[in-house]
Amino acid sequence: MSDHRQARPRAQPALPAAPRAAAHHGPAHGRESGPSPLERYLGSTIRELRRKHGLTIADISERTGISRGMLSRIETGQTASSLETLSRLAQGLGVSLSALFRNYDLADGGVQLVKKGKGMEVPRRGTRSGHTYQLLAYDQGPTRLFEPFLITIEKASETFPIFEHAGVEFIYMLEGHIQYRHGKNVYDLVPGDALTFNGEVPHGPEKLVKCPIRFLSIIMYPMAAAE
Repeated sequence: MSDHRQARPRAQPALPAAPRAAAHHGPAHGRESGPSPLERYLGSTIRELRRKHGLTIADISERTGISRGMLSRIETGQTASSLETLSRLAQGLGVSLSALFRNYDLADGGVQLVKKGKGMEVPRRGTRSGHTYQLLAYDQGPTRLFEPFLITIEKASETFPIFEHAGVEFIYMLEGHIQYRHGKNVYDLVPGDALTFNGEVPHGPEKLVKCPIRFLSIIMYPMAAAE
């Protein structure tokens, strides 16, 4: 599932909940150290893209619904941004989510090796409930062709995200047992199962049957969306 995704909060057993619709974008609590390298990089990248397009913080705030104060803190690396916030920012700036990470920790030769456990962890509200999203590749080209995530759910939650996005999504189960909703249908997934579907239809976890749960989520975008 990719951060550029929309989510609407609902409680189990109804359709999964959605953090994206939430209005809160406050800074992380309990921060004692300075900005991390990733936070500084993202802040600098977002600021450069905003200036490149001749946009003010007020313009981006109006486009994304994120407060000007929060945008200022993001640009100066003073707060970690959730996946939902980064997705809104990417859309407001007219770029893909992966474009925000494009030159971060980039190796020479156009090759990117991500070692086990070293995927780019994308913060999101679900992480506090034991949900972790790791972006395994950051598109380095001018267009967004695909985004691969390793998703880990350590413990059950009463609310789940629901997503809608362009393109086709492929899910491959690695561990655990989940019931996954796509539109009106619910699919029972265990390790070794694969599910491919149209991303424009609302989808997301329906029930976490057995945790921990791990699965690959790969979103393949149509060329029109990639551009």
